[in-house]
Amino acid sequence: MLLDPNVASGLRMSLEEVVNTGTKEVYRAKEFASLAGVTVRALHHYDRLGLLQPKERSEAGYRLYGVRDFARLEQIVVLKFLGIPLKQIGHLLEPDAKLGDVLQKQRDVLFARRLQLDKAIRAISNAQRSIQSRKDPDWKLFQLIVKELEMQKNIEWKGKYFSTEARAKVAARRSNLSAEDLEKANKDWAALHAEVEASLGEDPAGRKGQELADRWEKLIEDFTGGDPEIRAGLEAMMADRANWPDKAQGATRTTPEGEAFLKKAIEAARLKLAR
Repeated sequence: MLLDPNVASGLRMSLEEVVNTGTKEVYRAKEFASLAGVTVRALHHYDRLGLLQPKERSEAGYRLYGVRDFARLEQIVVLKFLGIPLKQIGHLLEPDAKLGDVLQKQRDVLFARRLQLDKAIRAISNAQRSIQSRKDPDWKLFQLIVKELEMQKNIEWKGKYFSTEARAKVAARRSNLSAEDLEKANKDWAALHAEVEASLGEDPAGRKGQELADRWEKLIEDFTGGDPEIRAGLEAMMADRANWPDKAQGATRTTPEGEAFLKKAIEAARLKLAR
């Protein structure tokens, strides 16, 4: 895989330059990293993941890289630049990998992101026109700008929990939703969380607790469309709440007690289904 000059700008020397100017057969990690424009830590990380393992090791245990490793590194850099998670890149570098399918899905993700950015740009343009045509700016337009930019930030930090395929599916589902649909979903979630907080004295396995568990499952189904990959990403995100951005943690509508209650209600519902 050859690099586009713009994509490869992070690499100080291309494979062709190394072959034409270099006479060494192997390079120590520090030297290899310096030539390639990456850090030694990155090389060690790629080694641990099995993405780029050194050609050999010296008698003292140092990693030694060969010229062919530059080509492998170029491929990793390209796929990483496209936003494909490192854990998936190894499979994509296999001879029988369906790289075309993955690139198409990643294209869909980037296209959806572009649409979101276009919305933010239009909101800013509308605000500019408002300022030029009237003395007092229309602050509702500025609120729309904030809303669009916040949505873009949410897409970026939440995306790490989803596979490339799941992100593409989420983007496709989101593009089919109107602003009204998104607002309704937010209101439905807010109403559920409020009712959970009001039901903390109830038995999670009782009638009220199970009613709330059913509503939670319905909202999850509405978001995922029944897709197991999207659901897996969503559950991974929910389980990692402690590492959410501060603003996202501050915006959560449930207390630890409410979250524990809902978790018990969901577990009770699943036990009933398993019987």
